[in-house]
Amino acid sequence: METDFRELKEVLRRENDEFRLLMESHATCEARLRERQGKGILNHDEKLEEVNIKKKKLHLKDKMEALMQNYRNGDLTASGSR
Repeated sequence: METDFRELKEVLRRENDEFRLLMESHATCEARLRERQGKGILNHDEKLEEVNIKKKKLHLKDKMEALMQNYRNGDLTASGSR
């Protein structure tokens, strides 16, 4: 099942512009969080930004998973057409 999941993500990454943009934004959020973790102690504003990045990252992941589910259900083609 994990292989199917990875294969589906790869197909959608290659062929669906919306999915690809979501993945890129998700990766950017992940990189920003890694930067924050490397800083050690964060001030209040940095902690708040970290929380907002995590929320955005989760929202992006939810949207990607919804697109994957739509694709599995036949409601979406890899290219994004319905």
